[in-house]
Amino acid sequence: MHWTIVPFFIWFLLVQPDDVRHVGQWAVRLHSVFGLVFVTLSLLWTADFLRRGLAGRPGPKLCGWQRRFHGLLHRTLVLGLFGVALTGFLLGLTSTVLLWAGGIVPIAPPLALPRASEIVGLVHYVEFYGLALVALIHAGFHLWRHLRLRDNALRIMAPRFLHRFL
Repeated sequence: MHWTIVPFFIWFLLVQPDDVRHVGQWAVRLHSVFGLVFVTLSLLWTADFLRRGLAGRPGPKLCGWQRRFHGLLHRTLVLGLFGVALTGFLLGLTSTVLLWAGGIVPIAPPLALPRASEIVGLVHYVEFYGLALVALIHAGFHLWRHLRLRDNALRIMAPRFLHRFL
Protein backbone atom coordinates (compact mmCIF):
# COMPACT_ATOMS: atom_id res chain seq x y z
CA MET A 1 0.00 0.00 0.00
CA HIS A 2 2.94 2.29 0.82
CA TRP A 3 4.23 2.49 -2.75
CA THR A 4 0.73 2.61 -4.26
CA ILE A 5 -0.20 5.76 -2.36
CA VAL A 6 3.03 7.69 -3.03
CA PRO A 7 2.22 8.75 -6.64
CA PHE A 8 -1.20 10.03 -5.56
CA PHE A 9 0.37 11.90 -2.65
CA ILE A 10 2.84 13.58 -5.02
CA TRP A 11 0.03 14.35 -7.49
CA PHE A 12 -1.95 16.23 -4.84
CA LEU A 13 1.15 18.07 -3.67
CA LEU A 14 1.72 19.39 -7.18
CA VAL A 15 -1.75 19.64 -8.72
CA GLN A 16 -4.74 21.58 -7.40
CA PRO A 17 -8.28 21.53 -8.87
CA ASP A 18 -7.73 25.01 -10.32
CA ASP A 19 -4.67 23.70 -12.16
CA VAL A 20 -6.72 21.13 -14.10
CA ARG A 21 -9.92 23.14 -14.55
CA HIS A 22 -8.59 24.98 -17.63
CA VAL A 23 -7.66 21.65 -19.28
CA GLY A 24 -11.28 20.54 -19.35
CA GLN A 25 -14.01 18.75 -17.48
CA TRP A 26 -12.36 15.36 -18.08
CA ALA A 27 -9.25 16.55 -16.20
CA VAL A 28 -11.34 17.77 -13.25
CA ARG A 29 -13.12 14.39 -13.19
CA LEU A 30 -9.76 12.53 -13.36
CA HIS A 31 -8.41 14.66 -10.50
CA SER A 32 -11.51 13.79 -8.51
CA VAL A 33 -11.14 10.08 -9.28
CA PHE A 34 -7.53 10.28 -8.09
CA GLY A 35 -8.87 11.81 -4.87
CA LEU A 36 -11.31 8.94 -4.43
CA VAL A 37 -8.53 6.38 -4.94
CA PHE A 38 -6.21 8.29 -2.58
CA VAL A 39 -8.84 8.44 0.18
CA THR A 40 -9.78 4.77 -0.30
CA LEU A 41 -6.14 3.71 0.01
CA SER A 42 -5.68 5.97 3.05
CA LEU A 43 -8.70 4.47 4.80
CA LEU A 44 -7.64 0.91 3.95
CA TRP A 45 -4.14 1.60 5.26
CA THR A 46 -5.57 3.09 8.47
CA ALA A 47 -7.89 0.10 8.94
CA ASP A 48 -4.97 -2.29 8.41
CA PHE A 49 -2.85 -0.31 10.89
CA LEU A 50 -5.62 -0.35 13.51
CA ARG A 51 -6.12 -4.08 13.01
CA ARG A 52 -2.52 -5.31 12.78
CA GLY A 53 -0.28 -2.42 13.81
CA LEU A 54 2.70 -1.25 11.77
CA ALA A 55 3.59 -3.52 8.88
CA GLY A 56 7.36 -3.08 9.26
CA ARG A 57 9.65 -3.25 12.23
CA PRO A 58 12.46 -0.79 12.96
CA GLY A 59 15.31 -3.23 12.36
CA PRO A 60 18.19 -4.38 14.54
CA LYS A 61 20.58 -1.51 13.79
CA LEU A 62 18.22 1.15 15.15
CA CYS A 63 18.44 1.78 18.86
CA GLY A 64 16.92 4.10 21.43
CA TRP A 65 15.65 7.35 19.94
CA GLN A 66 15.98 5.96 16.41
CA ARG A 67 13.46 3.17 17.10
CA ARG A 68 11.02 5.60 18.74
CA PHE A 69 11.44 8.11 15.90
CA HIS A 70 10.89 5.40 13.28
CA GLY A 71 7.61 4.35 14.91
CA LEU A 72 6.51 7.94 15.40
CA LEU A 73 7.08 8.77 11.72
CA HIS A 74 5.13 5.75 10.53
CA ARG A 75 2.22 6.30 12.91
CA THR A 76 2.08 9.99 12.01
CA LEU A 77 1.91 9.17 8.31
CA VAL A 78 -0.84 6.58 8.62
CA LEU A 79 -2.97 8.52 11.09
CA GLY A 80 -2.26 11.77 9.22
CA LEU A 81 -3.63 10.25 6.03
CA PHE A 82 -6.76 9.32 7.95
CA GLY A 83 -6.96 12.92 9.19
CA VAL A 84 -6.70 14.23 5.63
CA ALA A 85 -9.54 11.91 4.57
CA LEU A 86 -11.61 13.03 7.57
CA THR A 87 -11.16 16.75 6.87
CA GLY A 88 -11.97 16.07 3.21
CA PHE A 89 -15.26 14.54 4.38
CA LEU A 90 -15.84 17.56 6.62
CA LEU A 91 -15.26 19.84 3.62
CA GLY A 92 -18.05 18.01 1.82
CA LEU A 93 -20.25 18.16 4.90
CA THR A 94 -19.85 21.91 5.40
CA SER A 95 -20.13 22.73 1.68
CA THR A 96 -23.05 24.63 0.18
CA VAL A 97 -23.33 22.13 -2.71
CA LEU A 98 -23.19 18.36 -2.92
CA LEU A 99 -19.60 17.34 -3.73
CA TRP A 100 -18.87 14.06 -5.49
CA ALA A 101 -15.69 11.98 -5.23
CA GLY A 102 -14.77 11.01 -8.75
CA GLY A 103 -18.28 11.74 -9.90
CA ILE A 104 -19.16 8.39 -8.32
CA VAL A 105 -19.66 8.77 -4.57
CA PRO A 106 -21.26 11.73 -2.78
CA ILE A 107 -18.81 12.96 -0.15
CA ALA A 108 -21.40 14.09 2.41
CA PRO A 109 -24.77 15.83 2.54
CA PRO A 110 -24.04 19.58 2.33
CA LEU A 111 -25.00 21.53 5.44
CA ALA A 112 -24.21 24.95 3.91
CA LEU A 113 -21.89 26.18 6.65
CA PRO A 114 -19.55 28.57 4.79
CA ARG A 115 -17.55 29.76 7.83
CA ALA A 116 -17.05 26.18 9.06
CA SER A 117 -16.10 25.15 5.52
CA GLU A 118 -13.48 27.89 5.41
CA ILE A 119 -11.96 26.72 8.72
CA VAL A 120 -12.05 23.04 7.71
CA GLY A 121 -10.46 23.95 4.36
CA LEU A 122 -7.59 25.66 6.16
CA VAL A 123 -7.13 22.69 8.51
CA HIS A 124 -7.22 20.29 5.53
CA TYR A 125 -4.60 22.37 3.68
CA VAL A 126 -2.24 22.74 6.65
CA GLU A 127 -2.68 19.09 7.61
CA PHE A 128 -1.89 17.82 4.10
CA TYR A 129 1.20 19.96 3.60
CA GLY A 130 2.33 19.25 7.16
CA LEU A 131 2.01 15.57 6.35
CA ALA A 132 4.12 16.20 3.24
CA LEU A 133 6.85 17.55 5.53
CA VAL A 134 6.58 14.42 7.69
CA ALA A 135 6.83 12.28 4.53
CA LEU A 136 9.97 14.18 3.50
CA ILE A 137 11.50 13.64 6.95
CA HIS A 138 10.46 9.98 6.74
CA ALA A 139 12.22 9.55 3.37
CA GLY A 140 15.29 11.38 4.69
CA PHE A 141 15.39 9.13 7.74
CA HIS A 142 15.34 6.02 5.55
CA LEU A 143 18.06 7.45 3.29
CA TRP A 144 20.14 8.21 6.40
CA ARG A 145 19.62 4.62 7.58
CA HIS A 146 20.69 3.28 4.21
CA LEU A 147 23.78 5.47 3.86
CA ARG A 148 24.94 5.81 7.46
CA LEU A 149 23.90 2.53 9.10
CA ARG A 150 24.12 0.47 5.90
CA ASP A 151 21.19 -1.59 7.16
CA ASN A 152 19.79 -2.46 3.73
CA ALA A 153 16.37 -1.08 4.76
CA LEU A 154 15.80 0.62 1.41
CA ARG A 155 16.42 -2.62 -0.44
CA ILE A 156 13.84 -4.35 1.76
CA MET A 157 11.24 -1.60 1.21
CA ALA A 158 11.85 -0.57 -2.37
CA PRO A 159 10.16 -2.21 -5.33
CA ARG A 160 12.36 -4.83 -6.94
CA PHE A 161 13.02 -2.80 -10.12
CA LEU A 162 14.84 -0.17 -7.99
CA HIS A 163 17.19 -2.63 -6.27
CA ARG A 164 19.94 -2.19 -8.86
CA PHE A 165 20.23 1.47 -7.85
CA LEU A 166 20.57 0.77 -4.12
